Amino acid sequence: MRILALLLIFWSSLIGAQPVQTAVPPVVLLSQSGALGPAHADYLRRGLDKAAALKAQLVVIQMDTPGGLDLSMRSVIKNILASPVPIATFVAPNGARAASAGTYILYASHIAVMAPATNLGAATPVSLGPQPAAPREPAASRDKSGTDNAPSSAQAMRNKQTNDAAAYIRGLAELRGRNVEWADKAVREAVSLSAQEALKLNVIDLIAADMPQLLKQLDGRKLTVLGQERRLATAAAEIIDIQPDWRTRLLAVITDPGIAYILLMLGFYGLLFEFFSPGLVAPGVIGGISLLLALFALQLLPVSYTGLALIALGVGLLVAEHFAPGFGLLGLGGIVAFVMGSVMLIDTDAPAYRIPWPLIAGVTLASAAFLLVVLNFALRARQRPVVSGREQMLGATGEVIVNPDGSVSASILGEVWKVRANAPLGRGQQVRVVGIDGLVLSVEAVGPEGKST
Repeated sequence: MRILALLLIFWSSLIGAQPVQTAVPPVVLLSQSGALGPAHADYLRRGLDKAAALKAQLVVIQMDTPGGLDLSMRSVIKNILASPVPIATFVAPNGARAASAGTYILYASHIAVMAPATNLGAATPVSLGPQPAAPREPAASRDKSGTDNAPSSAQAMRNKQTNDAAAYIRGLAELRGRNVEWADKAVREAVSLSAQEALKLNVIDLIAADMPQLLKQLDGRKLTVLGQERRLATAAAEIIDIQPDWRTRLLAVITDPGIAYILLMLGFYGLLFEFFSPGLVAPGVIGGISLLLALFALQLLPVSYTGLALIALGVGLLVAEHFAPGFGLLGLGGIVAFVMGSVMLIDTDAPAYRIPWPLIAGVTLASAAFLLVVLNFALRARQRPVVSGREQMLGATGEVIVNPDGSVSASILGEVWKVRANAPLGRGQQVRVVGIDGLVLSVEAVGPEGKST
């Protein structure tokens, strides 16, 4: 028995000496598809916060984007640089791209990965609209051959934007130890690379066909995150796929410049119609909700307040056309101001975030029709005489009725009312209502021609 007890104690000590198996931290997968905007920046920020709360060992951003807003891109990069969880940006699936803003995000990430048949680059800032013609410089700014050496103001602004973008991406390349020279060329010369070329030039770290292959290649890789060294164990890690929720989808809809523009117009015209025709309720409710949604969307977008002011001025001039005889000049000026403000409203270089010209033309025609036709009917309706209620009774005429008990009433607008007057009234006499006191009308006698007697 002693021997058996000793064997049991020895066996239990061996079991206690075995290392405790701990759960492998998960890998969080986020997706970025389409032009990068405020909704996507908000989704990625909240995804990174959730990954930190889950104590994930890695966040993978699967990306396919043609570019996007500069403000949104810089917001995403700030969140990546401050994240306690390492970030791997994965350009996938096959055929995807990380152009413009996507190239900056790829450079900012701890790990840059591309799938076969993908590309990145073309990170030059895009100018919004045609550049103005360069003014002719004075002779002092030209060389002996007569060539102008001094750049125009438009070219100087373009150079400033390009230099700023080049310095930004060079800083990211130096931080992550990637190819600085090519990053500079991607901005200044808008060059692009395939996945194989990017790996060869040290622009990216890996090529992977899909997520399982990516996690297999990253297993055991060492990273430095916020000054601390990490070792990934991704081979058997659980993948937590965080898809865009209702908030992201709603933001993506209302922050579309075309949708925000339409909401703004609905807000203006709904409140305006309610103001000129009070009591309809529906235009005011719809207009108020639309205007609040538009203002929320516009404060997330790069808005030109000059453009917004021109739109408001255009609406004001179109309304003023009804009150001031301007022979159409106020209406014409309102349309011009409205169109110019619509073009200038979204102040960005990203083509995906410009308001389309057909939409501007359609909204302008609809606005002119609404303000010059529908609003005109509303104003005319306000000027019509009241045909019901207390105001209808005042001034109405009727015929005196003498009741069997000797009291006096009057038939007015098809109804019999008790009446009182300052002078005696006779049967059949015509009277006019001059006041109302509860259910008793104050009347005065009128002559055959409707004149007071």
